[in-house]
Amino acid sequence: MPTFQYVARNPRGQVVQGNLDGANSSTVARLLRDQGLLPTTIAQGGSGAAQVTRRQNGRGGRVKLEDMVIMTRQFATMIRAGLPMIEVLNILAEQTEKRALKLIMKQIERDVQTGSSLTEAIQKHPKTFSTFYQSMIMAGEAAGMLDTILDQVAMYLEKVASIQRKVKSAVMYPSVVSSVAIIITVFLLVKVVPVFSQIFKDMGGQLPLPTRVTIFLSDLLKDHFIVVPIVVAGLVVILWQMGRRPKGRRILDQFKLKMPIFGPLFLKVSVARFTRTLGTLIRSGVNILNALDIVARTAGNVVIEEAIVKTRASIQNGESIATPLHESAVFPPMVVRMIDVGERTGALESMLAKIADFYEDQVDAAVSGLTSMIEPLLIVFLGLVVGFIVISMFMPMFAMISMVNNK
Repeated sequence: MPTFQYVARNPRGQVVQGNLDGANSSTVARLLRDQGLLPTTIAQGGSGAAQVTRRQNGRGGRVKLEDMVIMTRQFATMIRAGLPMIEVLNILAEQTEKRALKLIMKQIERDVQTGSSLTEAIQKHPKTFSTFYQSMIMAGEAAGMLDTILDQVAMYLEKVASIQRKVKSAVMYPSVVSSVAIIITVFLLVKVVPVFSQIFKDMGGQLPLPTRVTIFLSDLLKDHFIVVPIVVAGLVVILWQMGRRPKGRRILDQFKLKMPIFGPLFLKVSVARFTRTLGTLIRSGVNILNALDIVARTAGNVVIEEAIVKTRASIQNGESIATPLHESAVFPPMVVRMIDVGERTGALESMLAKIADFYEDQVDAAVSGLTSMIEPLLIVFLGLVVGFIVISMFMPMFAMISMVNNK
């Protein structure tokens, strides 16, 4: 009779593991239930047991947004089902696959067991639980609507994850094609052009200008090949250092919003994130000033953050939201007008949701348009570069053939 390794929960919700002989997994499950245990995993033999152990240990790596979405959805479902908080946290810690998140949830469980509130427990892990997440949990605990708030958080995180995937896909394609174009160009200049260059030297005579330019670039790249990666690495370090300083980061963020092609896309993403975050916080009962403070810290762009901070100061002074947003000259006029109407009619939360939906659709359309537009442009660019190199190498041969025919 085969041996099965199982993971189950006893009536107190504690996890127990062990081995049990049975004809099949159904028989083992029945035997466990007869013992008052609730089986969660049953696996046969060595490989299955190893799989159970791996599942309990979890996979490594940093916690991703997708992991937080899944965990938050499960959290909301179990809270709504009426399970005790300690048991919910224990289940989340046991079934999550990411080792980092597993350890964090176990720590949160221990903190709650020792008397901390859920908000206080998650505030100890700011790298995993953002300021937005912490504020939403605080609002949910205060209002006694934790399951509803968690659902709203999960929906918000899903929207953010969806936008991030779309932006990455829009940026990834031209990056890959550009990298391929650079590799092909470098290969031609380093390996192919020098062969023709030697032939032309043996022939003598004045070479056409395009040929001289190509040979010059080839010699420059071949003789100073190590300089190229050093220069690239230097530029990366400079940009990284700029991003760490307030002035430098502002310059970079301003450039992101103004850069051709991708600038409008980044602005739409920022507007969608601003309105979605603010609308979610207001709907959850967070004070407008606290909500704006949270939105500013999670904006992801210094220019947007400065506009939100000015808006918060304006509200503190008794003014409206729309005026400082208009004065910032960052947000599109439609966004400012809709927020103004929502504020005057008392439907700000609804208006923010409509703006977020609209701009998320705009991001979809922008990504599709960029992909369809950039693809032929990059192909044409690659064709021009390679074509220039090839033609410049053949021009002296055409001249030589013409001279032979004239003789």
